[in-house]
This record gives sequence, structure tokens and C-alpha cells, in this order.
Amino acid sequence: MAAATLARRLGRSGVLPLCCRPPAWDRARGPPPSPLQPPGLPLAPCRSFSNNKIQVELDESSGVAMMKFKSPPVNSLSLEFLTEFSISLEKLENDRACRGVIITSALPKIFSSGLDITEMCGKSVEHYSEFWRAVQELWLRLYGSNLVTVAAVNGSSPAGGCLVALSCDYRIMTDNPKFSIGLNEAQLGIVAPFWFKDTFVNVVGHRIAECSLQLGSLHPAPEAHRLGLVDELVSEEKLMEKAAAVMAQWLALPDHARQLTKTMMRKAVLDRLVAHREEDIKNFITFISKESIQKSLRMYMEMLKKKKS
Repeated sequence: MAAATLARRLGRSGVLPLCCRPPAWDRARGPPPSPLQPPGLPLAPCRSFSNNKIQVELDESSGVAMMKFKSPPVNSLSLEFLTEFSISLEKLENDRACRGVIITSALPKIFSSGLDITEMCGKSVEHYSEFWRAVQELWLRLYGSNLVTVAAVNGSSPAGGCLVALSCDYRIMTDNPKFSIGLNEAQLGIVAPFWFKDTFVNVVGHRIAECSLQLGSLHPAPEAHRLGLVDELVSEEKLMEKAAAVMAQWLALPDHARQLTKTMMRKAVLDRLVAHREEDIKNFITFISKESIQKSLRMYMEMLKKKKS
């Protein structure tokens, strides 16, 4: 039922769900458009589309899209957000004019706060299944995307927000020690699933990932850079300029060589989730339905309410 619901949502937007289409990392792309426009020149004609949670603008001359999260107050990854993200990314994947996407936030001081706790607390088994399938879908599409993906992390990015950044090809973060990033699920009494862990290990190495995951660490920007969790730190005013420069560097390479290399590096991790997808959903439902976990989530939600007040 959950899979059918997600399929209907995606189908209404003209996008096939992952289970019904060739994997993004295996599809051949058409001839590349013109290279990225140098910084400082007037913007070329753009095509844009947006929905409730995400805004996308595609510069047709450069082949670069800008995807901005716009879901106040903290860009939490709700079921609606996850579905819109997958739809938006799939549209870009299917657009021959698009070669790369810069992912950032339209909200100040926050990239994404991660998975929406309200989607995991006090809901039905059917809802948990639909929600977790949507989380899987986002990761499978982004981690396996043929596009060049650059995360311009312009604020804090815990948990699922960190996963989004980790799934990109390159991460640039605002150089501000008040901003932090990390997979901090352990602090909420939640265990990061194996594919979160695999993605993290592939970026920072086993030992750093092991300590960070067990402690549920959130790393301030300078520490995140030292650990290799983000590739570069830049000032806030230089963030988008740097993201464009990095994108230009990556797009200077032939698409097919870069894509095949990316497939070689990531396919085993992607295939592992695809092979165990239903089992992973069942494990999530069993875990999240435990009264001890529900109690922990309710306490966390109450703490957030007190902070707001």
C-alpha cells in the first residue's frame, strides 16, 4: 500500500518511482550543453519550477540547476518534502539540458534539520512504511545521480540533513563555528541505518564514523572540515560563488567518464539497499514502533516546544 501511494504521488508529476525505472546511475545521458557560465556575467535564461517545499532554477546555457530548500522553520524532511525532493531531482535527471545541481537552503542559518520527528511519532504502521520508503527514495536518487551534485551548506545540518550533504559529490560549508553537521541520531535514541553508516564511512573513514555515530556527534564547521566531513569552508558571502566554481571544475570533464567512475565507487552501497529495501523498512517499523523509542521522541518534541516558547 505504501509503495503504491508513493508511486501514485510521483506518477501524478510525470516521474516514475525508482522501482519502475532504470537506475539513475546506469542511464546514458545525451550530449552535454555549454560549460558553466563564468562568475560575474549576467545570468542566462533560466527555467524554474517550484512546489511547496523546494525551488529549482535551471540555467540552460550552463546546464546547472540551483535547488533551494524552502520549508520553514528548519527544512525538516517531512513526507511531503521527501516526495517533492525526489520529484524535483528526477525532473532534472530527465532534462538533457541539466548536467549538475547545487543544493542549498533558502532559509538563513539552517541547511536542513533532518527527518521530521512528527512523521515518526504516534503514527500508523502504514504511515511509517510510506515515510521510510520516501527516505530511501531520496537517498537512492541523490547518491546514485548521474548529475554533478554540490552541497552548499549554509547553516546547521544534523541527522538527515547531514545525509543529504554526504550524498552529494562535493560539500562546501559556511565557515561559522555556530553551524554544525553530523549524524546525531544516537542522541535521540535512534540508530542510524546501515546505508546512513555506509555513506558516512565512505566520506570520513571507519574510525571517525564509528566514534561520531556512537556519540551522536554534531561537528562545528571547522571540525567538520578537519575530519573531511565537508570538503571546503568559505565565508557566507563567497559560498555560492565557490559552489559555482567547483561545479565548473567538475563539468569540465567528459560526463561519461565521471559518471562511470561514480558508478564504480558507489554502486555496491546502492545495490546493498536495493537488495534489502523491504527488510530495511520492516526493521525501521519495528524499531520506531517500540514504546521506549516513542517515549524518547515525545520527550524530544516536548523539549523543542519549550525552546520555541
